[in-house]
Amino acid sequence: MKVKNLLFILVVLLGYEAIGQMNSTVVDINTGEKMLMGYCDKKGLEKGVYGAYFDSQYDIYNPSDSYISKISDKIDEYEITIVMGTWCIDSKKEVPHFYKVLNEAGYNDKRVKVIAVNKRKEAILVDINDLNIERVPTMIIYKDDKEVGRIIESPKKSHEQDLWKIIR
Repeated sequence: MKVKNLLFILVVLLGYEAIGQMNSTVVDINTGEKMLMGYCDKKGLEKGVYGAYFDSQYDIYNPSDSYISKISDKIDEYEITIVMGTWCIDSKKEVPHFYKVLNEAGYNDKRVKVIAVNKRKEAILVDINDLNIERVPTMIIYKDDKEVGRIIESPKKSHEQDLWKIIR
């Protein structure tokens, strides 16, 4: 009996540990839909369930060169966190567009912290309560560890214009 209990606990802990790893996929028990959960990176977004959306949206977005030029002069002074849901229509469109702006401005992908959440805006083993996320995607821009602005759900004008307004 004790061995079975220990095995059960081990399986549960290993399951939670897997969610804590980069680019972990979970299944929504209500819909059967696969989704990323917890910390992700661009490589994780480019493959699997979300990859087709990411690639197509990334390819079709054409940021304004004049804003990209302005952003590229300042963007390295900032840190960026994206909270998104791979199940979310807005995340499927806006996150690839935002990445395109960052890439064209020369921002290093590895500096972007991406946190994938479920439909309740929870990331399981990643505590995001302090981020006060109400809608996804939310792109949070920091300078010197202080939040300086957000793009929530979709940009007011364009990702490059909204980002420039935050960092100028």
